[in-house]
Amino acid sequence: AIYSSHFPPVVGPVRSARGDDLQVLRQFGRPAFAYSGAQPHLLPVVEQARIVDLYAGKVGGYYRDSNRVAPYNLYAHTSQLLAEADGASKAHDIGFRFGPPPPGGTPATTESASYPAAKFTFRWSPAEGRWLVSIDGARAMTTDAGQLGAPTVVIQYTRVGVSRFPEWGGPAPYAYSTGAGRALVLRDGKAWTVHWSRPHGSDGTTFTTSSGERMTFARGQVWVLLVSQ
Repeated sequence: AIYSSHFPPVVGPVRSARGDDLQVLRQFGRPAFAYSGAQPHLLPVVEQARIVDLYAGKVGGYYRDSNRVAPYNLYAHTSQLLAEADGASKAHDIGFRFGPPPPGGTPATTESASYPAAKFTFRWSPAEGRWLVSIDGARAMTTDAGQLGAPTVVIQYTRVGVSRFPEWGGPAPYAYSTGAGRALVLRDGKAWTVHWSRPHGSDGTTFTTSSGERMTFARGQVWVLLVSQ
């Protein structure tokens, strides 16, 4: 999860870093990166990356919730994390555009994206004005505010390779967030097939419609899923 303008008091569960996280983070300048650890050979790479290092083994603000099963029980107080994040970049333009929807779009009530280990389904709720999230058929719930959801969902099809840092003796996926390809943008109960482009890691991603217009997102949270093409 990436927070730029609204910071909830508590975030979590906080999990470990992967190599493809670093490629995503480069577009933000020098972001504050909170994580619980990493594969032993990857950890020094993360620590030396262009981030403000908020590794749970180094800074305060983290705690375990005894009501949840490990490793899904590590949470953090954002006020403490931010207090440790001296020199972190401020939010800036990463290519997203917000505003009224472009012409076209196909009416849609549900869309799904599948991974080897999980399936995400997004159901449009006209009453809430957002896409409600289910994982493997079960509603994905927050600890304090009901079902997860977002006004805009981007299913971004990309190349998924294998990380050079295996996990538990097996391969780990590496989803490339640079390059170009096709994406499906969901907003306002409709779906748009668009083109995405991010030539370099330091760039943000631009999304354009078939007519060459910039695709606009609804104001609020944006979920981006990197899915094998």
